[in-house]
Amino acid sequence: MSRLPRAMTTLIAAAALSAAPATTAFAAQDAHDAGRRPPRIVADWACAWNGTDPRALGALFTADGVYTDLGVGVTFHGRREIAGWKARADSLIDNVHVTVRATHRNGGRITVETVYAGRLKGAPKAFAVPMTTLLDVDRRGRITSDQDHYSLADVLTQSGLPADWTPPGH
Repeated sequence: MSRLPRAMTTLIAAAALSAAPATTAFAAQDAHDAGRRPPRIVADWACAWNGTDPRALGALFTADGVYTDLGVGVTFHGRREIAGWKARADSLIDNVHVTVRATHRNGGRITVETVYAGRLKGAPKAFAVPMTTLLDVDRRGRITSDQDHYSLADVLTQSGLPADWTPPGH
């Protein structure tokens, strides 16, 4: 089997990424970068965030899993609290979703580069900000820890909201 020149491989990967849905895009990018498929937990995590059943996100974690949203400075413990956080996000953000751009794995730590997007209820505009998520997984592929890193200031600015905005009811 002949090998494609690196430039051709890059062009093919770029074309596949631009035309493919998010789950295919990150699979193509990861395969291009590392010669292997991304961990299934990343696809499941993205589907859970993009879905409407909050329990789907909680189910990806170990019973004592921890979810930390560093953008707003909150931490949740266990599947029930994590599912509750997803339910709250769904109630505050229309069309909340993530688009996976790249994944990198080093043992039980997976770095996921995404675009975090949606429209805060009552905001004049939607937002789409870069986010990096660090997932720690156990040997069975369940998430033990999730740390989301993004700029709340960028979310509010893009949404057309003041820097001191807080969700209704706070």
